[in-house]
Amino acid sequence: MDFNLSEREKMIQSAAWEFAQKAVLPQAAHIDGSGEFPAELAREMGRIGYYGLPYPAEYGGGGAGYVAYVLVVEQLCRASMTVGAIAAVSILSEESIFRFGDEKQKRGFLTPLTSGNILGCFCFTEPATGSDPRAISTKAKPDGEDYVIEGQKSFVALAPSASQAVIFAKDETGRISAFVVPTSASGFVLREPCETLGLRGLGTSVVYLDGVRIPKENLIGKKGSGYEIMLEAISLERVGVAAQGVGLAQAALDLALDYARQRTAYGRPIAEMATIQWLLAEVASRVEAGRWLIYRTAFVRDQGREIRSESAMAKLFCSQVAVEVTRMAMQVHGAYGTMKSLPIERLYRDAKMTELYVGVSEIQRVIIASHLLRE
Repeated sequence: MDFNLSEREKMIQSAAWEFAQKAVLPQAAHIDGSGEFPAELAREMGRIGYYGLPYPAEYGGGGAGYVAYVLVVEQLCRASMTVGAIAAVSILSEESIFRFGDEKQKRGFLTPLTSGNILGCFCFTEPATGSDPRAISTKAKPDGEDYVIEGQKSFVALAPSASQAVIFAKDETGRISAFVVPTSASGFVLREPCETLGLRGLGTSVVYLDGVRIPKENLIGKKGSGYEIMLEAISLERVGVAAQGVGLAQAALDLALDYARQRTAYGRPIAEMATIQWLLAEVASRVEAGRWLIYRTAFVRDQGREIRSESAMAKLFCSQVAVEVTRMAMQVHGAYGTMKSLPIERLYRDAKMTELYVGVSEIQRVIIASHLLRE
């Protein structure tokens, strides 16, 4: 068992850290405060190649694997979880097309995403679905050589900046299918943005599908295979959310260490007090445990194995790490930690999002338990 990163992975990790610190961190507070999508940073990540890291070069990717993907997401989230989430969320539509699309779809729909020329969004959640795909009400009805899609999608990240969407709808058989839809299509309507506690600036929006017409060749995989496609794509994004949680938690630890060294009480730095040292030790231990959990999960995926249970474990644990670590880091800061002028307040809000989006923690427990009981 080798716990060492390859030389290429180390280079990717180092470059991502440098980009995060120099380009992302100076804009992190503005992104959160304004709620504006960081379009130029998103374009720059595309130019660097962060959207296609796991995928083969023949489809515009970097061929670096899924470990490289989580390394980059982790480093980006040390500066801004929103920016890291842009890279992480992008994998949803990419994985759907890569795993289930035909050769023409990979060339035409996947390559522009992985090469960073466009962004894609993933339209699954609806007002009544939550984590229950059976409640999907969006319909895709055949009409000649086309499908016509009608419905509404909620919490669609990247929607205002995406040029392409993967949309899940019930086809004429009553089963769920997945379709590639250009966001410029007539009837693809962006509605109100979702004002969320954290992850501000991710462009999360409501989308109306009002008679969107697409050719039948835009069906991904087999008719009725949408649920399987969704499960496969979501399993990768859960690892991405776990990496977001670890990156954010590392940032909270860094802030807590700096503050503890500088802040004095009773004539000495609070870092010398046992109560503060206990908090710092607990935080560091949890961050390290979460980090190796996501690395292992990504490694398993690089071996070609499915990770539905492993990714649920990673998301469950690392989201808890993010929430608990930011809470403890705020305790180190005391009352000053609640001030919006200090970054720990933003991290505290962002951390909660990791327990909620891409499946709440309770659903992750159900997935894990179901896997255990089948063994």
